[in-house]
Amino acid sequence: MNDFPILEYDPNPRAVLEPGHDAPDLRLPQSAAFPFVGDCVDDYARARDLPVLAEFVTITKRYPVYRVSEGVCLCQAPMGAPVAASFLDWLIAGGVRRVIAAGSCGALIDLPENAFILPRRALRDEGTSYHYLPPERWIVLDADMREQIARTLAASNIPYIETDTWTTDAIFRETPERIARYRAEGCGAVEMECAALAAVARFRGAAFGQFLYTADSLANAEAYDERDWGAASVLPALKLCVKIASEA
Repeated sequence: MNDFPILEYDPNPRAVLEPGHDAPDLRLPQSAAFPFVGDCVDDYARARDLPVLAEFVTITKRYPVYRVSEGVCLCQAPMGAPVAASFLDWLIAGGVRRVIAAGSCGALIDLPENAFILPRRALRDEGTSYHYLPPERWIVLDADMREQIARTLAASNIPYIETDTWTTDAIFRETPERIARYRAEGCGAVEMECAALAAVARFRGAAFGQFLYTADSLANAEAYDERDWGAASVLPALKLCVKIASEA
């Protein structure tokens, strides 16, 4: 027992409700592209006539899993750590062993819009990761996956920076004090899923990597700038995500 239930980690790998309970015979490709780019995934799949292998069903939406090739699938990652992590757990239960995620982030340092970021580690300021790994302040992202993403970005002539990221559940509670505190610890970006996804993958023995692109800016607490939410990077990030997932 603990005064704070979120810290009561249970390492038991079995749960009453297991991922994949609704599709025990599901066999997915080993690599997955898992971008946070909204309906752009469906548009991309329709334009290429990609077949649907399965669907992850939630009470609000059904998420198709598309076949890109024999070894790669593609699916839209949902916003927010709890549902994104559940979807990832389900994918892994279906046979996925390697996941590349991509998505937007808020800039905590002076970065232009549409700048690409390769996170080194994620600050665990969300709840989901604590159900998959013991409590710690940070989760370090997989070095091999980071190196592969870095190689592809470099080969594609896309400049990027490496920094830490702050993963939070509460998009409307990014206060000036917390931004300053986490920026001082090395966080150049803020998003909602990275720490949780990395924790799920580590718990399940899968490989996980993620890259980000800057959308809004929180670098100046007195002059918040939503900019264009990184819209120009949505399709390029999706294509890069598929490319990296295909380079196993």
